[in-house]
Formats: sequence, structure tokens, C-alpha cells
Amino acid sequence: MNELWWEILICFLAGAGAGLGTGFAGMSAATVISPMLVTFLDLPAYDAIGIALASDVLASAASARTYAKSGAIDIRNGIVMMCGVLSMTMVGSWLSTMVPNSTLGGFSVVMTLVLGLRFLFLPITSPRHGMGECSRAVQFVKGAVGGACIGLICGFFGAGGGMMMLMVLTLFLGYELKTAVGTSVFVMTFSALTGAVSHFALSAPPRPDLLVLCVVFTLIWAQIAAKIATRSTPLLLNRLTGMILTVLGIILIVISLH
Repeated sequence: MNELWWEILICFLAGAGAGLGTGFAGMSAATVISPMLVTFLDLPAYDAIGIALASDVLASAASARTYAKSGAIDIRNGIVMMCGVLSMTMVGSWLSTMVPNSTLGGFSVVMTLVLGLRFLFLPITSPRHGMGECSRAVQFVKGAVGGACIGLICGFFGAGGGMMMLMVLTLFLGYELKTAVGTSVFVMTFSALTGAVSHFALSAPPRPDLLVLCVVFTLIWAQIAAKIATRSTPLLLNRLTGMILTVLGIILIVISLH
């Protein structure tokens, strides 16, 4: 019984962290869920990645719907980027089967801290000047190439590519933050779905109880966060997400060293 409640607690905390990250800043659920399941429940990294990607699907879809209601999604350019993402996600997922569990799990733990610090000290609060003035053709090429790179990383490391997608949309395509986040979670819905299907097709399905718990908790917190995010300032969104991921990253690294 104690083991059951421990698993529920870990899934709740993982889902809460993942949902807040997804809803606030378009982060992938894998940033939080993968290291949590690997570190605290000794789940194989490949299974943890599959659960994280599956959790990403509904959480991203719910967040995208909330951002769409406030007009903060660029569907046209999002579809272009999505094509690039989907074209490489399965390739990345296949490549990840050749990497040891410790490598995948270790990467997820370190990236949790790195991404948290990135939001705290280098927040993305506004697009770079002039980046939104490029021609439609240039935006098309940048979106497709950026999407392909994101898809490869999404499938390989189990990340929905949210942070990288956010960087591409703001730094290279000139989007303001909320539209970038909305477009990011829109694309992540499909990239995470493709990655999850690939993972489950290439290996035995993970434990269904952990899968359901993570999916439900992530969905609930993503909806809450997205509603708050659409009413908050960009700087506040960066600070909140940065604090959550930094604290979690430090805890995971300390535990992994023992």
C-alpha cells in the first residue's frame, strides 16, 4: 500500500510540474516526467519517455485550445513547422533505442536544471527586433528546418521540443511570447503523439497505471497554467517556470548522486 501511494505521489508531482511547464511556457512534459519516473520509481528511461510523450499529447492540446481562445496561435506557420517536426520525430525515436538508459535519463535530469536557469536568467519576454520582417518564403524555410531539428530531438530525448520550438519562434521568426507558446503547444500536440506512438510501437507498452496517472495529472495542471498564462505578463511566466524547473532539477541531481 505504501508503494502504491508513493507511486501516486510521484506521478502527481511529475504531472503538476509538467503541466505547469506546458501551460506557462510551452515546455515538454518530458522535461519533468522522464527524470521523475527514472529517479524516484526506477522506471527504464525508454518507458519513462513514452509516458512523458503520451502525457504531452492531451496537455498540449488543452493548452493550445486555451491559447487559441485568446488568439495566441499562428496556425499557418505552425503547420509548416509541424511538418518538419513530424518528419524527424520517428527517426529520433528509432535512434533512441540504441542509447543506454543511463544516457537518456541523465540527459533529462541535467536539462531540467539547465532549462530552469535559462528561464530565470535569460527570460524570453519579447521577439528580437526585425526578425518578424523576413519574407514569407524565408519564414517557411526557417520553420521547416527548425521543425526538423526539433523533431529529431523530440523523438531522441523524449522531449516535445517545446523549449527549442519557443526559441525558434521568438528568436528566428520574430514571434511575441504568448503567440510563440500557443503555436508551440499546438505543434507539440502532434509531435508528442507521433513520438509516443513510435515509442510504444518499438517497445512493450509501459505500465498502464503510471501512464494514466501522469496523463491525468499533467492535463489538469496544464489547463490551470494555460488559463493563468493568458492573463499574465511574459516576465512572470518565465520566472514561475524557471523557479519550478530549477528547484526540481537541483533535487533530481542531488538524489541521482547518492
